[in-house]
Amino acid sequence: MLNIIEALRSPSVAERFPTFRKFEIGDVLFASFSCPSSGQWEANWAEHDRIVHVLSGRKSLRAVGGTWEVGPGDTIFLKKGACFLRQRGADDICLFMFFIPDGFVRAAVREIAPDLPVLPPPADHRDMLIHINDDAGVKAFLQAMTVFFSNPGTPPELLLKLKLKELIASIVVSASNSTLSGYLRSVASTNVPSIPAIMEANCCHNLPIEAFAKLSGRSLSSFKREFRQHYGISPGKWLLERRLECSAHLLTTTSISVTEIVFECGFEQPSHFSRAFKAKFGQTPSEYREACAAAA
Repeated sequence: MLNIIEALRSPSVAERFPTFRKFEIGDVLFASFSCPSSGQWEANWAEHDRIVHVLSGRKSLRAVGGTWEVGPGDTIFLKKGACFLRQRGADDICLFMFFIPDGFVRAAVREIAPDLPVLPPPADHRDMLIHINDDAGVKAFLQAMTVFFSNPGTPPELLLKLKLKELIASIVVSASNSTLSGYLRSVASTNVPSIPAIMEANCCHNLPIEAFAKLSGRSLSSFKREFRQHYGISPGKWLLERRLECSAHLLTTTSISVTEIVFECGFEQPSHFSRAFKAKFGQTPSEYREACAAAA
């Protein structure tokens, strides 16, 4: 699966997207680009949260929590992890993307925390996508980034950091973006993401164990050790069990094909899926579906 941060940082990205612009400050990445429509669902993942602003074109996005449609003028927040994207129509889509590491969010929120009113605990918002209402603070940030991307030079790092910190502060105190405010405050309240939350949100995506370690903000060895302490088994075994459970659920509750279920549940090959499914349930996926339908 494509790591979109690595792809946007690649030296060859400008060859694929002639209008591509980017600014980098350590792990923080600001990008502006247009891409043509393929008409296919395309999977990607990122180890950092991202804000996406659509300038033109339309996309469908599928991830934990549902499917969403975004179009010109929409601004969304995508949590770290994997998702599927598909462009709608033949037109190119033009985007701003801002990748924000947890460390930057923590520093920005904790800096203003003494001046914040006492707020209720953030809600447990499990959807991967949060719509952002373009209030005055969000509009000011987008206007500034439009100017920066339109000019040939690179803005000073201090100015880019300041604009992003202002955006985070604006969202945290915004009454119109309370869901995202709660999420950002929850990020600031911990030093590393929750392993169970990361695993549940991304278990049905075909990601390597190294990607799960990155998403959880840990080294591979620390991730494996803490995972086993929490679940009592290895990440690989847990992922296989969860993906098989997910596939069994889809077989009995939907009419989508077995091939589609392979894709939906994070398996690489249909043959591997069929072998693993039969080893767990004693039947092939098709036999299992037929038996459950007959028993209903």
